[in-house]
Amino acid sequence: MGFLDFFSKREEETILKLPQGTFTIDKSGQVISSTIPSSFPQKYVKEISDTVLAVFRDSAAADEPLREFTVQFAGLKLNAKELRGGAMIYLSPRVLSPKKG
Repeated sequence: MGFLDFFSKREEETILKLPQGTFTIDKSGQVISSTIPSSFPQKYVKEISDTVLAVFRDSAAADEPLREFTVQFAGLKLNAKELRGGAMIYLSPRVLSPKKG
């Protein structure tokens, strides 16, 4: 059965619905306010928060401070705005259209 276990779906690999909403974080990465669904795991919110703060800090350290940036993935758009050390982060899923042809 060991070989078949390789193909079984693990609990931690569940597919999540992409979140839509906004959350605000302070300079330590703590969420102050959020409209992200509670079903979206907090560990991902924390990972996004830490990454966004690192981008703002690294850009400031390079003497090229960013005030806002946008990242567009295939299925998700992330927009982050710097707020005095913290940030406001907007997440919105992108609608993928089937190819016509």
